Amino acid sequence: MDRVTDRASSPAASPPPVPAPPTPLLAPLLSAEGQALLAELRDHDPAQELALATRLRREHPAELVSAALAQARLRQRAVAKFGAEDAYRMYFTPNGVEQATRGSVAAHRAARFRALAPDARVTDLCCGIGGDAIELARAGLAVTGVDLDPLTCEIALTNVRTLAPDGPPVAVTRADVLEYDTTGADALFIDPARRGGRGRIFDPEAYSPPLSWAVDAVRGTGAGAVKIAPGIPHELIPDDFEAEWISDGGDVKEAVLWHRREGERGRGDANGHGHRDEGNGAGVGSRGQESIVPGTRRATLLPSGATLTGRGLPDPAVRPVGRFLYEPDGAVIRAHLVAEVAEDLDGGLIDETIAYITADEARPTAFATAYEITDQLPFGLKKLKALLREREVGVLTVKKRGSAVEPEELRRRLKLRGPHATTVFLTRVAGAPTMLIGHPVA
Repeated sequence: MDRVTDRASSPAASPPPVPAPPTPLLAPLLSAEGQALLAELRDHDPAQELALATRLRREHPAELVSAALAQARLRQRAVAKFGAEDAYRMYFTPNGVEQATRGSVAAHRAARFRALAPDARVTDLCCGIGGDAIELARAGLAVTGVDLDPLTCEIALTNVRTLAPDGPPVAVTRADVLEYDTTGADALFIDPARRGGRGRIFDPEAYSPPLSWAVDAVRGTGAGAVKIAPGIPHELIPDDFEAEWISDGGDVKEAVLWHRREGERGRGDANGHGHRDEGNGAGVGSRGQESIVPGTRRATLLPSGATLTGRGLPDPAVRPVGRFLYEPDGAVIRAHLVAEVAEDLDGGLIDETIAYITADEARPTAFATAYEITDQLPFGLKKLKALLREREVGVLTVKKRGSAVEPEELRRRLKLRGPHATTVFLTRVAGAPTMLIGHPVA
């Protein structure tokens, strides 16, 4: 039975829960009148909202119009994370939209959870509006969500029930996660709040709940994951956890700490060893998702799902710029796996502090974008302007690493005209400010 309950004790120790009624704010939106309003507002223009609200209040209660307009705005914002098909059937709070996991990332994590504990009920602490719970349920896993805010709990239950109607029963409990009894839980997923009244929180011990508490909770359960900021210092990662950095479409979205107590195995992983594709170090299909290896680092690139696992390599050597330059994916850089990519490409670094790889030949890789370099010049605006004018370049892509120059300001000062396009890298080569000019390799 799908339900929202108020409880701070474990399921085994508690009396049968009593379903809670919908919150006063959400219930009107779930009515036929509320659903009709939401459908009408799906594609509304926020710039015309005042006139629209005035018209709608002649036909509907003012409170319902305000609630529907607020949800319509949140749904439009949520499309970027969840896609239109899901976002326009979901319900949100402002914080829920801001902090929810992108749908593609949540689906990837749910697949790993299913391999980690295929028959488990996952307890989703700090479940928010249910973004992760939806994908866990879609993966066939039973879910118990826990959050402190009553409206958020009702929204999470509604979202999972709407988007994963054929999944296992879901329960959502209103409780303080610090007091919630996880005794008897099969696996935990914890997504601590990393924003406060002053914006982002960078100290993991200032997360809510703190990272140390979340790590201990997962250890005590024996299996699970903790979502963290991708910029976390590596020295703060516990040795008995695997760390995974995830990018989607080239943008780093998050990092996750994975744990499985020794002796607990997912289906198809009899020995707990990691896997890699022989060509590039990538985990392939479900094989790449089945192993949790303590102390390892991995980078996962979505939507392809290509996964690179650390091999403990030393930093690559610095060498002269070759014919090709490789820009590693952000997840690879965050995971400190540039050396693994450089080894696969038979390349080196252009500078010991810059994460650009150079090589003499083009090799296919999922973990970096390749560019053919045509020119290497000391940094100088006049030199660059003259070269681009000579080649009739009107479209310039500016990439920088190790340079203080702002791309928009550079393009403004160059005053480009012409039918051709090129890419310039503003960087350092062996410590010297340098411009590398080239184009992407197909």
